[in-house]
Amino acid sequence: MHIQFPKPTLPRACWEGRITAGSPGMPPETETELVPQSSDKTLYCEAEPPPTVEKVKPARENSETDLEIEDNEKFFTTGQKELYLEACKLVGVVPVSYFIRNMEESYVNLNHHGLGPRGTKAIAIALVSNTAVTKLELEDNCIMEEGVLSLVEMLQENYYLQEMNISNNHLGLEGARIIADFFERNSSSIWNLELSGNDFKEESAAPLCQALSTNYRIKKLDLSHNQFSDIGGEQLGQMLAINVGLTSLDLSWNNFHTRGGVALCNGLRGNVTLTKLDLSMNGLGNEGAVALGEVLRLNSCLVYLDVGGNDIGNEGASKISKGLESNESLKVLKLFLNPISMDGAILLILAIKRNPKSRMEELDISNVLVSEQFMKTLDGVYAVHPQLDVVFKAVQGLSAKKTIFLLTNPMKLIQNYADQHKITVMDFFKSLNPTGTMKMSVDEFQKVMIEQTKVPLNQYQVREVIKKLDEKTGMVNFSLLNTMKP
Repeated sequence: MHIQFPKPTLPRACWEGRITAGSPGMPPETETELVPQSSDKTLYCEAEPPPTVEKVKPARENSETDLEIEDNEKFFTTGQKELYLEACKLVGVVPVSYFIRNMEESYVNLNHHGLGPRGTKAIAIALVSNTAVTKLELEDNCIMEEGVLSLVEMLQENYYLQEMNISNNHLGLEGARIIADFFERNSSSIWNLELSGNDFKEESAAPLCQALSTNYRIKKLDLSHNQFSDIGGEQLGQMLAINVGLTSLDLSWNNFHTRGGVALCNGLRGNVTLTKLDLSMNGLGNEGAVALGEVLRLNSCLVYLDVGGNDIGNEGASKISKGLESNESLKVLKLFLNPISMDGAILLILAIKRNPKSRMEELDISNVLVSEQFMKTLDGVYAVHPQLDVVFKAVQGLSAKKTIFLLTNPMKLIQNYADQHKITVMDFFKSLNPTGTMKMSVDEFQKVMIEQTKVPLNQYQVREVIKKLDEKTGMVNFSLLNTMKP
C-alpha cells in the first residue's frame, strides 16, 4: 500500500478537496459516511461535535496530490482543522477533539486514544503540512503496520516533526520493515523515536539494524520491552560498530543473555557517538560483565550505562571494576538489582579511587547493604572524587541515633542557623567563600563545609548540599538556592 501525500509549498498551507474514490486505502464509494458512534465498527476515538472554525485563506501553489479539487473557492479557504475533519469523514472515523484543540501546539499527546490504522491515517493527513507540532505521542493506539506506513509517508513531507512515540502499537515484523525503509531514506527531521513494546522479535532485528548502520539522523532510539535475544544482540552489535548517529539507545527488558551481551559489547568498543546505553533487565551475567569491563577500558564516549537486573555478581563486579580503573568518560553506572554483596561494592569504589581521571558522579548499588567499615572506605574515595555519589541500601548495624545523625536534612540545619542569626541561607554560604562571590569549586566548597563549625555536618550531609548547588561544571552556585522550594 502506498499513500501519496501532497507537498506543501508554504508554511501552514493546507491541501484541500476530497480523496478520490479508489485511492489507496480508501473505500470504493465517492464519499464515506461518518461511522455512527453506536456501531461496533467505530474506532474508539474521542468524539465531539466538530467546532466551527474560522477559515483562513493561505496562498499556495498547485502540487501533486490524491485529493480532487472541487472548486477554487474551497481550495483557498479550507484550513488545517477542516482538513482533518474532512480526512476523518473520508476514512470513516470519529474526529479526536483533543487533536483539533491542540494541532497548533508544539507537543501533542494522543496516547491511549484508540486511533487504530484509519484514525492514524487521518492524523497523518492533517500533519503533512503542519508546521507547529514538533513532538507527537501515539503510544498504545493499535496503529499496526498500516498506521505506521501512513506516518512514515507523512514524515517524507513534514520536516517540522522531530520526536515521535509509537510504542506499544503491535507493529511486528511488517512494521519493523516499514520503519527500516524509513531509516534507510535518511530524509526526515525525526531524531527521537520510541518503539518500545512493539512485538519486535529476532527476525525484526535484521532489517532494523541494516538500516540503522547507515542512518545518521536518529539520535535517540527506544527499543525496550521487545523480544530481541542473542541473535538480535549480535546484529545490534554489528550495527553499533559502524553507526555514527545514535547517542542514546534503550534496550532494557529484552532477552539478551551472555552471547548477545558480549556481541553488543564488542560493537561498543569502537563506537564513537553513543553516550547513553540502557541494558537493564536482561541476562548478561558475569561473562557479559567481562565484556562490559573491556568496553569501559576501551570506549571513551559512553557517559551513562545501566546494567541493573542482569544477574551480575561479585565476579562480574570485579571485571567491571577493572574497566573503571582506566575509564575517563563514564559518569553514571547503575548496577541495582544485581546479586552484588558488599565485597563487590568495595571493589567498585576502590577502582574509582585508583583512577585519578575518573569522571564518575553516580554509582547505583541501591540493593547492597554496607557496613560502617565500608563507609570509612567510601570517605577516602570521596576525598579523591568529591563529585561521586554512591547509592546503597543501608548501613548494617548502625544505631538509630547515629542513623538520624547521618541522614538529617542539612539544608534544614543551615536554615535553622540562618534564622537564629537573622541572616539568609545565601549569606551563610557566601560567608564561607573567601572571595565573597556566588560560586566556588566543588573541591574547595566541600573542604570548607567540613571544616566550618557554625553548622557541623558529616561527609554525607555535605554531599547532599553539593548535589543541590552543583552546576555539573565542577562548580557550586549559591544562586541555585533561589530555585529551591522552601
